Amino acid sequence: MAEHDERADAVWDAFHAVVNMTGEELREWLLTDASGEEAFERTEPDLGVSPRGEEVVSVLRKRRTDLTGADIDLMERVTDHVRGLLAEPRREDPAWRRSLMSVGHDPLRPDSVRPDEEDLTG
Repeated sequence: MAEHDERADAVWDAFHAVVNMTGEELREWLLTDASGEEAFERTEPDLGVSPRGEEVVSVLRKRRTDLTGADIDLMERVTDHVRGLLAEPRREDPAWRRSLMSVGHDPLRPDSVRPDEEDLTG
């Protein structure tokens, strides 16, 4: 992304507003989540890590100027996904939290966006 791109700037800002985990935190969580109860029984090299989560880790490690069109599209999808889930919180539902965590948003953190505190429509 050699030239200034207003869409990329807006997507970057929105993505980083909803993704509240670092790349390393997300990678560690993905590995822990993928290991599950059968962690010590696995013999195949596939760790079962979410491909989308791995893509988010990759984007989190990039500078804004290094983003590709595919990165920007992923960031938009992740932002929409997080905002959609936060719009209908189910804090007691582990699958809800896991879905958020798999793309880098920990809803239990103090900096987690709350639907009643911020406009989630963009």
